Amino acid sequence: MKKLPILEDTFASRRLLGVGRFVAASSILGLVAYVGFTMQASSLTVGCIYLLLVVTVAVYAGFWEASAISLLAVALIDYFFVPPIFGFEIAEARDWVALAAFEVAAIVVSRVSSNEMKSARDAAMGHIAMAHLYELSRNSLLMDLREAPGPQLVILIQRIFATDAVALFDMNLGRQDRAGEWGLSEADIAKECFLSGSVQDVPEENLSQRILMVGQGPVGALVVRGKMDALVVDALASLAAIAIDRHQWIEKEERAEEKSKEERLRAAVMDALAHEFKTPLTAVQTASSGLLEIGSLDGLQHGLVTLINEQVIRLNGLCTKLLLTAKLEAGTLGLQTEEVNVQEMISEVLASSSMSLDRDRIQVAIENPELTVSVDRGLFAMIISQYVDNARKYSPQGTPIEIAARSSRNEAIISVHNIGSTIRIEDRERVFDRFYRSSDQKDTVSGTGIGLSVARKAAEAHHGHVWVISDDNNGTEFFLSLPTNARRMP
Repeated sequence: MKKLPILEDTFASRRLLGVGRFVAASSILGLVAYVGFTMQASSLTVGCIYLLLVVTVAVYAGFWEASAISLLAVALIDYFFVPPIFGFEIAEARDWVALAAFEVAAIVVSRVSSNEMKSARDAAMGHIAMAHLYELSRNSLLMDLREAPGPQLVILIQRIFATDAVALFDMNLGRQDRAGEWGLSEADIAKECFLSGSVQDVPEENLSQRILMVGQGPVGALVVRGKMDALVVDALASLAAIAIDRHQWIEKEERAEEKSKEERLRAAVMDALAHEFKTPLTAVQTASSGLLEIGSLDGLQHGLVTLINEQVIRLNGLCTKLLLTAKLEAGTLGLQTEEVNVQEMISEVLASSSMSLDRDRIQVAIENPELTVSVDRGLFAMIISQYVDNARKYSPQGTPIEIAARSSRNEAIISVHNIGSTIRIEDRERVFDRFYRSSDQKDTVSGTGIGLSVARKAAEAHHGHVWVISDDNNGTEFFLSLPTNARRMP
């Protein structure tokens, strides 16, 4: 493929070339005048030949060269073919008109021809530029965007557009890549362009600087040295910005995929462990419960067996949550939905033996006693139980715990509020991640970091969502929203 021409001629060399063309054309004019005079040709015949020569000069040299040649042609016609011969005097007015008409025709034809040739050259240059841009875009799509795009882009731009030098700064990677020869003072030219926000063309240095934009934000800078059209440089900057943006998205996708793989592996391991633990835990719980039922234990023995039984129950519940999480994530848990009265469900949860110690400080406020939701009863009870259990663990003894429920448009909102330790802003979303525990509380309050993650998965399975609000003045409040016209999971 042809490269865009880079004009390296100096002004002196171009002037010398123009003089050579003029001398050659003048020689041809003189030869035509000599032959025509020798053969006694008419001024009309010679004029037609001269007009053809003027047009040829306009096509291959330019308008000004053609204009100079046309003046010389008029002088030669006057000297050799218009009476009186061998003089620049014109005897008849009609000869003045003829020579003037010839000169005007030559100039007009030269101008039209020169403009047409310029338009053709511009069109050809535009076509070549478009072809080069297409080649660059095609090659950029074939780049390995798991690697830094900068080194690949600068080489492609220099090779395809035959530029003197290219420099590119990638803000996301914090690196600058260069191709071609740059001076010592230009070692960080692309980075400096980015920091200064410079967008300019410097014709005397054949230098173009552009900021790479994606959306409303800058992602880097491109500096090109070479004779290039400003619109072509703008297109190069757009293609470079797209390549940098694609690289960033591929990196994000790879990180997300890696995280997803780790999460699936961890879920599979925990699921397997939970299954393995279930059988021995059930056996231990049966044995400890049997010992308590048999009786005939002294005080110390009864206390130890009771402790074993309580901890086995706790471990069994933990395994159940792990298995439930795995099923919710895999989408294999079939929801048994039914219309459940919110007030009745809260009462059932509070009536359980685990809530008996703190029942006196739990307050319930139900806006509408008839409020119902279409949910899986077991999962709904588990979410409320988890919220209340969290409030009990993270609030001082004797402080109130408030459970509220209200309807809002097409959803029911249940909340559990307590006064006590607060959750930092950066942790308010992460507390619903599996195994995550806030650094402020993980060493002071026992827990596994599983309960809230199961609550979120259970809410999402019902097309609902969970969130938390927490500050020093108002305490901490966990929320659960469920659509009152909840759709059944397939």
